[in-house]
Amino acid sequence: MTTVAPEAKSSVLVRRPGPRELHPARTHRRRRALELSLAAAVPLLLVLLWQLAAVRGWIDDRVYPAPSTILADGWDRAAAGDLWPDVWATLRRVLAGYAVGTAAGYLLGLLMGSLSLVRAALEPLLDALYVVPKLALLPVFLNMFGLGEGPQVALVAATVFFFVWISTMSAVMAVPDGHRDAGRVFGASPWQMFRHVLLPASLPAVLVGARIAAGVAVLVIVASEQIAATDGLGHLIFDSRALFQNDVMFVGIVCVAALGVLFSELVRFAGRLLTPWAPRDRGRGQS
Repeated sequence: MTTVAPEAKSSVLVRRPGPRELHPARTHRRRRALELSLAAAVPLLLVLLWQLAAVRGWIDDRVYPAPSTILADGWDRAAAGDLWPDVWATLRRVLAGYAVGTAAGYLLGLLMGSLSLVRAALEPLLDALYVVPKLALLPVFLNMFGLGEGPQVALVAATVFFFVWISTMSAVMAVPDGHRDAGRVFGASPWQMFRHVLLPASLPAVLVGARIAAGVAVLVIVASEQIAATDGLGHLIFDSRALFQNDVMFVGIVCVAALGVLFSELVRFAGRLLTPWAPRDRGRGQS
């Protein structure tokens, strides 16, 4: 008896388009709304929990004042004009130090990334200086510049310099050789090589380092103001803690947090304007 094997049946996999493919704009808006909602809900929930704990007596409100108390005190100080001089002092030092450190770090990073002999001569020295805690340099800057704005600005500039220098040098060295070869084939001059090859290829990574440096600059200036300043948000936090004015202390902390977020977002926004060809951060504006 002969058996005939059944013919093999072919299967076809059909994939129907989902909402993302059918309505990409609507899906993106919904995803973005969900991300913004989560970003706002988490800190709001923590603040509400803090408020509840202070009201119910779960924590000592003399040490950890309720958010409503901090908000009221901050509003009163801002309305009376007592808060803005400290905010302006910190902001002025951060901006000045950040500008100097960014410019120096970018120029030296570009030079060392492009010229191997300069990199071989300077990189060991800068690597050794990079690992030195920057606050340890504050007495040196005090001896150099004396009391006043100079040591604060110099400390921020030194901190920012290393972040921008490392990111710039690494970004320039990471530019593919094919990009450089294409520029040489077309007879590009050194300026044209920088303008049309090195700058566009390295700028996104450079701006990432600049954004990290923006946040670190705020941290350093606050720590510096707690040690060697008579004004600024760092001095406000340290002085109010010494006087056991914890509500004022938290007002200063909130202002520092707001300043850091604002400064970092401004650098991020500038980066998007300068590098429209670069991909955006993951989770930011993407579905």
